[in-house]
Amino acid sequence: MKRHSAIAYRDPILIKIGTFHMETQTLPLVRLKRSLSFLETWGFGLSGLLLWLGPAPAMNAALGVQAIFVWIPAAIIGILLNLQVQHLGMGWPDMSGGTPNYAARLLAKYPIAARYGAVGYWLGWVSVPPMNAIILSDLVLANLNPVGISLPENLLRLGFTVIPYIVAFSGTRTLGILHLCFIIPAVGFLLTFGLQGLGWLTFAPASPGILPRDWGQFNLIEWAKWFFVAVYAAYGCETASSFVADSRQPRSTLKTLSFAAVLLPIVYVGGSWILMRLASDPGLGNNTFLHLVAGAHPFWGSAASTLVTFLLSAGCLLSSTTAISNSPRVLYQLALDGYMAPVFGVVSSRGVFGPGLLFTFILSLICLLGGDISHVVMVTGTGYLSSMMAVHLSLWLNRDRPEVKWPRLSLLFLIVESFVMVVGGLAWGWNHWLMGLLLAPTILVVDALIRRRSVPLFRVEWWLALYRRRRSGKFQDFDVLQVGVLLFLICGALTVGWVVRTVIEGSGLAVASELYVLLLLSIALVGVAIACWTTLPQIASIVEAQEATEHLFNVALDPIMVIDEHGAIARANPAACTLFGVSAQALAGVKMAQLLPGLRDAPQFWHPRCEQIVNPRAIAFAQEQFSAESFAQKTVEVSLSSRTNWDQIEYVVILRDITPRKQAEAELKAAFTRQEELTATATRQAQELETALFELKQTQSQLIQTEKMSSLGQLVAGVAHEINNPVNFIYGNLTYINEYATDLLALIRLYQASYPESNSEVEEFSEQMDLTFLAEDLPKMIASMKLGAERIRQIVLTLRNFSRIDESDMKAVNIHEGIESTLLILQNRLKPKAQCPRIEIIQEYSELPEVECFASQLNQVFMNIISNAIDALHEGFQGATMTPDGGDVPGPRITIRTAALDSHWVRITIADNGPGIPESIRHRLFDPFFTTKGVGEGTGLGLSICYQIVMEKHGGRLYCSSELGEGAQFIIEIPVRTVRKLAQPEVGSASH
Repeated sequence: MKRHSAIAYRDPILIKIGTFHMETQTLPLVRLKRSLSFLETWGFGLSGLLLWLGPAPAMNAALGVQAIFVWIPAAIIGILLNLQVQHLGMGWPDMSGGTPNYAARLLAKYPIAARYGAVGYWLGWVSVPPMNAIILSDLVLANLNPVGISLPENLLRLGFTVIPYIVAFSGTRTLGILHLCFIIPAVGFLLTFGLQGLGWLTFAPASPGILPRDWGQFNLIEWAKWFFVAVYAAYGCETASSFVADSRQPRSTLKTLSFAAVLLPIVYVGGSWILMRLASDPGLGNNTFLHLVAGAHPFWGSAASTLVTFLLSAGCLLSSTTAISNSPRVLYQLALDGYMAPVFGVVSSRGVFGPGLLFTFILSLICLLGGDISHVVMVTGTGYLSSMMAVHLSLWLNRDRPEVKWPRLSLLFLIVESFVMVVGGLAWGWNHWLMGLLLAPTILVVDALIRRRSVPLFRVEWWLALYRRRRSGKFQDFDVLQVGVLLFLICGALTVGWVVRTVIEGSGLAVASELYVLLLLSIALVGVAIACWTTLPQIASIVEAQEATEHLFNVALDPIMVIDEHGAIARANPAACTLFGVSAQALAGVKMAQLLPGLRDAPQFWHPRCEQIVNPRAIAFAQEQFSAESFAQKTVEVSLSSRTNWDQIEYVVILRDITPRKQAEAELKAAFTRQEELTATATRQAQELETALFELKQTQSQLIQTEKMSSLGQLVAGVAHEINNPVNFIYGNLTYINEYATDLLALIRLYQASYPESNSEVEEFSEQMDLTFLAEDLPKMIASMKLGAERIRQIVLTLRNFSRIDESDMKAVNIHEGIESTLLILQNRLKPKAQCPRIEIIQEYSELPEVECFASQLNQVFMNIISNAIDALHEGFQGATMTPDGGDVPGPRITIRTAALDSHWVRITIADNGPGIPESIRHRLFDPFFTTKGVGEGTGLGLSICYQIVMEKHGGRLYCSSELGEGAQFIIEIPVRTVRKLAQPEVGSASH
């Protein structure tokens, strides 16, 4: 989401304000464009001076000379307020809405006071258009009734209220244009009124004097009562700050505030002083027109009534347009800062604040229904005064901030305004005063209802869709409508002028100049309103399209040139200047055929798309016009299109530098040739690397397994050797022990026969040692020890036979002895386990000849295959006690069969009744590093090594057959006499 720059401003007091600040996160806003010139913003800023025309005559009629004591302090506070607001605007140049929004930001810690003050300020300006409509209507009727022209009063008031809003709904710039037409003469006449009047009072012989003789008696309550009204005008000269965010020159716009501060005493004090001295006739009553004419007549003479009519008409018109421009900006910034509903933060691409304008218009119509200016001023003026109190309160609370200039004076002004609010407000009437205090909270309640967005009109998306439709919509034959409107305005203005002139001449009254002024301003207002919905939108669209086209023309990366029908360059964009290395002025008038020699002179003969060679050296440009770059020959792609510009034909030429592409194509062709050569070389090298890698893997696996078996063989041989020596020692001495025991027993029997009567001590010892049992058991014990020693010798012999560490060469061996040695080593793994019964070994041996082989390596094959069978049986029979049909599970078994296939081949089959091997992995059993065991339980080299030993070492065959649930069997077939590197065909399902 793109947010307004005011929100992005990092202010230390800008904090989250409950749910209000959070709603700004959902505003899909169009950023407020800086579209207003500083003159247009100055017009809005200076129109606040014209507000003096409203309350000054009425105050002069009520207070007389005492009125000046109201305007002097009001003017002083207004001057200081302008300078203070200007200082705040310098710190927040991206904030819209001006004074109340500055105060709301300063009161961020007090959101209730911030919202109340800002809404009160907005209410003060909302009432300006209907009040001015009432004044204008009364002025029109006062001038038309004497000549017999009658108009419906309510319709006239409604028209003067609605027309400025119609202008505003077409964009702020239209209001600015209207201001520029009348603000300079209006402010000029107002300043002339003040300066010329003061000069006349000071120096004219007929002057009653600059100072009155009697100052009257000061009444504090009356002073507070009218100061309450003076605030409405004297504080209203700071409106230029509301337009800083959409001003193209923000600092120049803010200078309006100091300029208005200089003019403020001339208008408010000087003008009031003139009324005090020259409009003192009690018979003038409360009539604004009569008071101003009476004050101006001594020095303006017969032109006074005409100029006053212009001042009043222009003042009403300009202050209304200022109010309509200012009010929605206040709501817009409040929505951005989270104080108002998000819908008020929507603005169109042309600067139309649709929701804010609509809400302001509805409130203006409600004020118009009141009909009584004094009541409207009282009710809305209460809110306006409360907003000024909030401004001075915010300045005092933030007195330590550098943006605050006079915090102590702000506190003083706050005290004075608080006194005026209570005393002056109650003096006007407690009921209207109370209504004014409650009006701002009522608006906040309405805002809370709008936040619910139950009505499409209150949703941001609805307004954005509306603006998109309006922007994309096209009106057919729009020029016909424009001509019709222009004829209507001209004929209507002529007809109205003719009729009015006829009526005036028939009446014989001298009111022609006043009616001329009213007709001028009224028709101008209506004309601008109609133009806003006809001509101005089209002009704005043309300007926007022109700006967009110019932007695209300048930022385009491709060179673009506009040429005439003779091929001469009329315009060139920056990219074209870069391509040719000269400025746009140097290219102007140059023939394209000179820069692109391949083209003919006339563009009508050019092909719409072609490729050309650029030749910038063909033209003798001034040396200083060339860039420092030395030009190489370039190739460009030329695109040509024609367009008709009134009675001339122009061509748009778009160039695209394709020199890098051409170079890349040539390099690519060469690269393709090199690539083909490299591909062939790489393919050959890849094949060689693949072969080398395969052999490396085989060698690696062989080295690993050989090292393992060598270590195991050395360990087994060492253990067998160490056991063999003490066993031989024990076995060799058992014969002598047997002879010695036999001789000793014979000696004992001889003693027993020779000495039948022995002494008691011998008898007792013989009984203790149980001589009879010893004589019987000792020979048996010696025989048992001899048997055990012989068993140990047999085991040692078997271990040595398995390792065959001393038999590295190929020799003829008994295959059965190798199998037996392997089973002896694996005897411990065949025993019953916790979850698996004892594994039964079934040996079905046939008569085999001795086989010439590497005995230790062949024993390694038996070891790996039988170990894998044991692992499969442990896994398949773990916890199984019954078959699915309820029968007993057969015990695990391994069957070893040997057979002689013929006189040259023998077969060893090792089968188990385990779970079997799936078909999906059976063909990968002998791949290196392939294993189905868990991490850390197997390397995947065992069967691969077996395959290499059988196939490559012995020229034999090794393959596997298996069915799921039926177990697996590995078949080894080796020749009786091995021929090294003998290639044998594979049998059965064997694969590698």
